[in-house]
Amino acid sequence: MSIVKATIKGQVIIPAPIRKKYKIEKGSLLHIYEEHNKIVLEALPADPVAAGRGMLKSRGKVLKSLLRDRRQEAKQ
Repeated sequence: MSIVKATIKGQVIIPAPIRKKYKIEKGSLLHIYEEHNKIVLEALPADPVAAGRGMLKSRGKVLKSLLRDRRQEAKQ
């Protein structure tokens, strides 16, 4: 467990091992929020589109349904 001190501006230093583990670099985006009386700091992916790839395992069913709907709309 690391203990850090907040500066007068409320800034804290994230220890190097944690920055390396979560790939936090200069300019990285972090989401900070409160949950159950705790402050949570969550590293956001550098490329959210790539990070979300494969999240919905529909095996193409959603795309096929969308294309079918578009064809039906085009006929009308």
